[in-house]
Amino acid sequence: MMIPLGLSVIAVLGIVAAAFAVAAYPPAAYVLTTIAPYIVLVVFLSGFVYRIVRWGKVPVPFRIPTTCGQEKSLPWIAAQPLENPCGKAAVIGRMAGEIFLFRSLFRNAKVRMINGRPVYDQDKWLWFFGLLFHGALAVIAVRHLRFFTEPVVFCVSFLSALDGFLEIGVPTLYLSDALLLAGLTFLFLRRVVQPQIRYISLFTDYFALLLIAGIAATGLLMRHVYPTDLAAVKNMVIGWVSLTPAPPPDAGVILYMHLNLIFVLAVWLPWSKLMHMGGVWMSPTRNMINDTRRRRHINPWNAPVSVHTYGEYEDEFRDQMKAAGLPVEKE
Repeated sequence: MMIPLGLSVIAVLGIVAAAFAVAAYPPAAYVLTTIAPYIVLVVFLSGFVYRIVRWGKVPVPFRIPTTCGQEKSLPWIAAQPLENPCGKAAVIGRMAGEIFLFRSLFRNAKVRMINGRPVYDQDKWLWFFGLLFHGALAVIAVRHLRFFTEPVVFCVSFLSALDGFLEIGVPTLYLSDALLLAGLTFLFLRRVVQPQIRYISLFTDYFALLLIAGIAATGLLMRHVYPTDLAAVKNMVIGWVSLTPAPPPDAGVILYMHLNLIFVLAVWLPWSKLMHMGGVWMSPTRNMINDTRRRRHINPWNAPVSVHTYGEYEDEFRDQMKAAGLPVEKE
């Protein structure tokens, strides 16, 4: 069961080791910092769009939302619109709770055997650390927009100041960095420690966590242990945006590690489970209205067929039916 974990560790270490080769070979460093970003962007966007378009073409002729509560029916029966949405407003509320609050993790996320029967329960620790991880990751992604614009957008500066308001250390330790590591640690240990989760975990599950952990670790190393010239990094990124790329002077191997891990994650993301960031918006079990009792749904893909009526059937087989003693409507 530990083979997927071992393979993912080897894969991430291979990506990290490639940074040393890049640092030792200037042409490779030039390709990584000037050409690779555009290739990665094209692969990421094309893969992302391809997956969304492919999902969008999947036919869903009938209403198949997951229902966990009373449907709207008679006026004197209390309905549960978020559990069983009967209109667009209810679907929007349900999707918002799912996307921004991970509401479904409060239900049927954990199972226990009691008196020989499975009993489903909430897994609030998974919900808490999952929300912590995704929230911190979103904040970090927004904070990094300061490298792409000059001057820095006000909301990005405000978020960075709010993220570092504790003013721990010099330079300041961002709260989102600590929360991201806490979330990653919980999600990784959950897969390694719990036998049920470890049994169903694949290479891709570990690889995603280790990739993000490597990106976070190298970022923290550049900020707190091996200081990197952020002005040079920003000039490099602004060069990407303005289509005038130039390698940063005196870039350290940690920066190459960081870029390697980010580029691999971006290229791999559209084809991995991390694509749930786009797929969650298109899940018919979440984004459909449950109105099957109030509205008749006809499959729009039904092909026209020639109907063989009973009268035509009897005309064709009347003699055989009489011979077999079967009743007929017409003699």
